Amino acid sequence: MGRLAGFPFFKDAGVDLTSYESRCIWRRFDANEILVDFDDASTDVYLLASGEVRILNRTQSGKEVILGEMRAGEFFGELAAIDGVSRSANVTALTRGELCVVPAAVFREIVFAAPPIADRLLRLLAKRVRMLNARLMEHAVLDLRHRLYAELLRLSTPRPGTDGERAVSPPPYHHVLAARIGCRREQVTREFTVMAQEGLVDRTRGALILRRPDILEARVAEALREDS
Repeated sequence: MGRLAGFPFFKDAGVDLTSYESRCIWRRFDANEILVDFDDASTDVYLLASGEVRILNRTQSGKEVILGEMRAGEFFGELAAIDGVSRSANVTALTRGELCVVPAAVFREIVFAAPPIADRLLRLLAKRVRMLNARLMEHAVLDLRHRLYAELLRLSTPRPGTDGERAVSPPPYHHVLAARIGCRREQVTREFTVMAQEGLVDRTRGALILRRPDILEARVAEALREDS
């Protein structure tokens, strides 16, 4: 079995991927390297074998907004491979790593030849559209405070051995959170001061702890109801 078949997306493809893999290129990248930039004409799909990258979008005024991060086992660039339109986002490496560059033609051949892969791609695209719709709604109707609550909940995972606490690990930098929710770093810092005073968050070694995620969820839900 080749390395391509080891990626979660291609698991149980039902087709032999060996011939496709011979048409792909494996390469390493360095931290801070731009892998894909806005308006690039390339249409390749990139499979992350190791490392971490960040996806950015840019407003008409030139302001950059962080859409998220991806790690080993995930991939990006599929939209350009599907429709041939220039890149709509920037992807920059956060760490050193390795990726597999899959030409658009190869990616499309695999998708059309393997129904399980086509189904997986459709589900993934639907998931990403739902996520972007949720963030669009938040930016349209929520103020800074509630956008921050929503983003922290989205970034966090359940903390084992606690009564409902959640954690964000590693703890996010304030300027990164600001770029995620469309505000300034100083505004995020002020909100964290208030949340800490209320006992909603706490910072420990290696993690930001959400002590009362239930309260954050309730506040976001209430803010959304008030706008409807």
